[in-house]
Amino acid sequence: MDLFGGSKPWSALDWTSSDDRVRGGASQSYLKCSTASSIATFSGTLDIKTLGGAGFASQRTTENHTWNLSAYDGILLDLGKSDQKQYTFIIKDELLPKSPNGREQSTISWEFDFKGPADHSIVFVKWADLKATYRGREKKDAIPLDLKNIKRFSIMMRSFFGSQEGNFSLAINSISATKDRDVISAAI
Repeated sequence: MDLFGGSKPWSALDWTSSDDRVRGGASQSYLKCSTASSIATFSGTLDIKTLGGAGFASQRTTENHTWNLSAYDGILLDLGKSDQKQYTFIIKDELLPKSPNGREQSTISWEFDFKGPADHSIVFVKWADLKATYRGREKKDAIPLDLKNIKRFSIMMRSFFGSQEGNFSLAINSISATKDRDVISAAI
């Protein structure tokens, strides 16, 4: 089932930035959706100096949708050309109301790190491959991901403790929910 791209065209209205500027950083991200080629490009600049070695830039879905992915075995990321840097794919099944100061409250994130391809790559993220984290730290006692109640998807560029910074770019052909057998068929 195509979630973004593929048979469901990319729309910039489905995505918004969530960068370290919310914490005083200077990183910035964009998601450019090309209707002509049905590709989205996640790009921007990762600044790690402002926050002393840390930094992140991400694009996330807007809060107006819930997905039931319980019939699927994972997510298929169909990736295009990139800078070969490390990226993180994130899923959330809970969103809390904003705090009185207007900032978003933290919840468990389910994360998967991957390296962007030089040209093209298909990455299958099984549900078991997702690591539960809370504010960037692994949370081993997290309750299981509620696949019937997925609230958000995100793509993130982060410093990985100062190991990368600067401009970044990752082309994304599509993000799909899929079954194991569909991944095997696509590989043949």
